[in-house]
Amino acid sequence: MSLGWTLHGDGRTLTPGAVVAPDERLSWPRTIGIGLQHVVAMFGATFLVPLLTGFPPSTTLFFSAIGTAAFLLITGNKLPSYLGSSFAFIAPIAAAKGADGDLGVAVGGILASGLLLAVIGAIVHVTGGGWIDAVMPPIVTGTIVALIGLNLAPSAYTNFKGAPATALITLVAIILVSVLFKGMLGRLSILVGVVIGYVAAVIQGQVDFTAVRQADWLGLPTFHAPSFDPAVLGLFLPVVLVLIAENVGHVKSVAAMTGRNYDRLTGRALLADGAATTLAGLGGGSGTTTYAENIGVMAATRVYSTAAYWVAAGAALVLSLSPKVGELIATIPAGVLGGAATMLYGMIGILGARIWVQNKVDFSNPVNLTTAAVPLIIGIANYTWVIGDLRFEGIALGTAAALLIFHGMRVVSRLTGANQEAATPASAPNGTEITR
Repeated sequence: MSLGWTLHGDGRTLTPGAVVAPDERLSWPRTIGIGLQHVVAMFGATFLVPLLTGFPPSTTLFFSAIGTAAFLLITGNKLPSYLGSSFAFIAPIAAAKGADGDLGVAVGGILASGLLLAVIGAIVHVTGGGWIDAVMPPIVTGTIVALIGLNLAPSAYTNFKGAPATALITLVAIILVSVLFKGMLGRLSILVGVVIGYVAAVIQGQVDFTAVRQADWLGLPTFHAPSFDPAVLGLFLPVVLVLIAENVGHVKSVAAMTGRNYDRLTGRALLADGAATTLAGLGGGSGTTTYAENIGVMAATRVYSTAAYWVAAGAALVLSLSPKVGELIATIPAGVLGGAATMLYGMIGILGARIWVQNKVDFSNPVNLTTAAVPLIIGIANYTWVIGDLRFEGIALGTAAALLIFHGMRVVSRLTGANQEAATPASAPNGTEITR
């Protein structure tokens, strides 16, 4: 692996249609500027996860930076990506924390998820990833993503009703920015909406800056050691399926944009995200995933240089070492979070449906229809199954149902000769990023 980059042209200009490849870079001032743009792109979603789950924002940002650096190293500095907080962890974290708000068990769940993903990544690297498409075709992947988003609806409403006026201002701002503005500003609609909602909350006296004034400018984040409770592991492990789909989608997206074949890096990408999530689980950070927002930055700039991501990781690390920045982020009130979460959780649900649409899933096929219908109700209603000390809730049960129904009905179809079209799964996931 080489951390060197070839200068693209004169390093200052891009000819029409030209792209800066992952192993190239522009001049360092321009590279730094693009790297900081990546920080802005990931910031809104990355800091919302700890705010919604009660994790320290600075700690999450710290492990996001470390995880991104680890990802670049493990993938041989060939695959441009920023690893931010995954929204798929929000529901299991909330359930694992329980009434006492203890982060240890939730951190342990994140650690277990990271280890499992890393193991799967190592297996894919050795065996190839064809079996992933067979086990998780688009009907299954889309259903899992959709039920995770819809399962979070009650959490969004809880925050929304805490300050309805502020939440509504935030939500309307997000909607208007996404509609009225194109390019990068439109892509940052959630971040802009949160800023507008925050200003509204300050005007209404809903923000207390005492902790910000008392915090130091420099200092280490707050770390939390993991603890393990087998009863909650079932809440976290289904998230691994979403992380697999996101990483596979990321590899395919970068390949499509750069015109290079990165299939050989799929296993490394999964291993790298698993390692990053494991590191976060060792110290109290949120689980990580590759970010579609940064894919958007690359698509807009046509600069795919991994050098920009090293800059982004360094800038995020510097920000994470300022307790004052962390405390400022933590002052965002529930109303603002409720408005943003209403949009975000709904987007996760609809992104699941987008996977179906883009892969032309046929819902006239009863196998596909049943695979989606039953798990969605399980996830939305948050069905619960308790076996001794083990507790499985909507996301875990819905994920299991999607896999069992799809593959079970296909086996029955083969054995009976009925509904033969069910014997062939829908096309493999395309290069679309799925969710956080």
